[in-house]
Amino acid sequence: MQPDLIFTLAAVFGTVAMFTGAVTSMMLARGAPERRRLREMTAPRPVALPQTLQLADAPSQRVVRWAMALPGSGNGAPALQKRLAAAGYFSPAAAVLFATAQLLLPVAFAVPPLIVFGIPGGLVGAFASAVFGYLIPDLYVSHRIAEQRKAVQDGLPDALDLIVICMEAGSSLDQAILKASAELELALPEIARELKTVAMETRAGKPRLQCFQDLAARVDVDEVRALVAMLIQTDRFGTSIAQSLRTHSETARTNRRLRAEERAGKVGVKLVFPLVLCLMPSLYVVCLGPVIVNLSRTFL
Repeated sequence: MQPDLIFTLAAVFGTVAMFTGAVTSMMLARGAPERRRLREMTAPRPVALPQTLQLADAPSQRVVRWAMALPGSGNGAPALQKRLAAAGYFSPAAAVLFATAQLLLPVAFAVPPLIVFGIPGGLVGAFASAVFGYLIPDLYVSHRIAEQRKAVQDGLPDALDLIVICMEAGSSLDQAILKASAELELALPEIARELKTVAMETRAGKPRLQCFQDLAARVDVDEVRALVAMLIQTDRFGTSIAQSLRTHSETARTNRRLRAEERAGKVGVKLVFPLVLCLMPSLYVVCLGPVIVNLSRTFL
């Protein structure tokens, strides 16, 4: 090979490698927690509107009324909004998107079977596709709710440790919850949002125990329900809240480790099906392919 060609290939390889490294470094640096915190601190603050403007017919209120008028909402809209809030969608437009998807997806899924097989022969497939399209938004919301619950369940021990540290430093329970929600906003946004909701409800004058009971109802996690029961008993009997939170944190951390060990123990069983369906056919082709070719050449 000529030296000029080698030099050209090396220069092209080095240029592509440096460009790829620079782009990757920029992307990783943009998503770093410290950069996100700096962007949030330097971002312009929204100007608070006067009370008269806030009570006016805002677009969000019109969106809510539109969601109420769509099929699948109506009287069931509060339940739908609770499900969407449990999934992490608090915008009023989420109910509109959910109802609109339940209207449009059945039609979008039912049309292709009718086009391919015709009206007489594609009715069954179109009906099955329409039912599947109608269930897709609900299945997606259920999946998001499961993810939110798992995130809260896994992040609860760390949040409790931070609350205990703040309380031992001299903060009250309300101040510790507010500080923990602010510090965990980047690492554990799901549980930080729930803690901030509890702090805002308590600041608005709602009883603390009622706020924690509402938290257990929203999250629907066993560890959170146990935490609420422990806080109620602590408030009733006057025991140390920090010590109770530390004990509950250790129990939740132990349960998290047991869940991880359980999932790790199931990996071997779950790998059987991919191995049988993907690896074994390829192994048979590699091992028996040359034998079959030799036998065919010999006898044919």
